[in-house]
Amino acid sequence: MPAEVRVAHPAEYPALGAIAVCAYRELGGLPDDHAYYDRLADVAGRAIDNDILLAMLDGEIAGVATYVPGPYTSMSEFDDPEAAGIRMLAVDPRFQGLGLGKALTAACLDRARRAGRRRVVVHSSQLQRIAQAMYPAMGFRREPALDRTPEPGVFLSAFVFEIGE
Repeated sequence: MPAEVRVAHPAEYPALGAIAVCAYRELGGLPDDHAYYDRLADVAGRAIDNDILLAMLDGEIAGVATYVPGPYTSMSEFDDPEAAGIRMLAVDPRFQGLGLGKALTAACLDRARRAGRRRVVVHSSQLQRIAQAMYPAMGFRREPALDRTPEPGVFLSAFVFEIGE
């Protein structure tokens, strides 16, 4: 059965936060008490000015992505007025390898296209090896000029998807 990707309902936010925390903890790289885990869990906070998408598989919530509609939201990591973004994409470790990350990314690209955005920006750490391979395979290009180091020891590689006219 293919994954269903849709906008999340507020009642689903706690489960989505738990999936994001679990998936990112499994990557390693941050201490268990790192403040970023609190940000991952705070889906309701992100939903104030961003869109929360979820992936369902066989009736279970299996993944989450935050679609950032532009540079003016709390989650934007870019200042390009023609761009949208993707943040905090995570798939429940039980469902990884089934194409859910790709489905969530494609849904974000579709939203950006419908909104008239020219490009989509996403950042990924070296620990996210699957994402680092997935983005170029989906047509994203590396954009070193947009790389970020939000805190010492955390380097985020930027990828940009250009939306055709």
